[in-house]
Amino acid sequence: MAVGVSGGRDSLSLAFLTREWAADRGGRVLALIVDHGLRPQSSAEVEATRALLARHDISSEVLAWSGRKPDSGIQAAARSARYRLLFEACRRHGILHLLLGHHADDQAETVAMRAARATGPDGLAGMAAVVEHRDARLLRPLLAVARMRLTATLMERGVRWIDDPSNADPRFERSRLRGRPPAKATHRPSAAADRAARDRSLADIALAILDLEPPDAVALDRAALEGLDQPQAARLLSRVVQALGRRDHPPRRDRLDRATARLLRPVDRGKSGKSQDFTLSECRLMLRRAPDDHRLRWIVRPENGRKGREQAGQPLVPAAFFACGTKAAPHLK
Repeated sequence: MAVGVSGGRDSLSLAFLTREWAADRGGRVLALIVDHGLRPQSSAEVEATRALLARHDISSEVLAWSGRKPDSGIQAAARSARYRLLFEACRRHGILHLLLGHHADDQAETVAMRAARATGPDGLAGMAAVVEHRDARLLRPLLAVARMRLTATLMERGVRWIDDPSNADPRFERSRLRGRPPAKATHRPSAAADRAARDRSLADIALAILDLEPPDAVALDRAALEGLDQPQAARLLSRVVQALGRRDHPPRRDRLDRATARLLRPVDRGKSGKSQDFTLSECRLMLRRAPDDHRLRWIVRPENGRKGREQAGQPLVPAAFFACGTKAAPHLK
């Protein structure tokens, strides 16, 4: 199993707990440490974390975020780079499960931030405990555990951790919320269960009406789409373009709603197919007839210049971005 470790108390606690859990079952743990290179002391902190893990028989590997860093949006860029490096490492080592140390306090902050943006029910369900990605299964086993308990876990073992000063930087939204999320945005476990049920239903719908169009597209049967209500069609479209576009986040709600309306509106037979094409989240949607039976289908593919990014031998949409509950997630193959 792989554990993303920053050197902070949360991820270190997870690394120790995972090592003990895996050792009892004859397994092994690899700690993956991302060095973002954003602070002069980051390299020394990484080496200190590696030495600490080695003293406790936990293997580790450092993943460096190289190249030029953006002048703005640094946290979002760092997060994107971090996940990319972690998943690449899992693929390289043939590791299926990637564990991250998000806990109950993180969950409350996440829901608070999403509530401030008037997000939908999926957003208010918070982070999912299990999410299928194309390179690994992401697990967050500590979402029900308070941060103070993780702190106590390390203190009991006499382990010292490193506090990242950016966690207290008021320039960042999460830092401003830390320790005082609004009560009305408190995470409800039932919301996550409801989202898991919606995702299982959506996966069944996707299996019924999606066709893979090698090498880089998905086809949505136009007649089958008419059988969906607007929320179902919007969620399906959101997941498809997010997966094809390899994006970290779904489309903005207003853009998604407009795109869904275009997807479902009656076909204007007086217009040519190309005149009804449009784009969403760096994907192009094209209404075309199937070559064999002439059914109308919406073809969804990445825009020009974004092709060829799929890994050889990888399915196009392996339930990526479909959060699942305790049951195994269905896959699109």
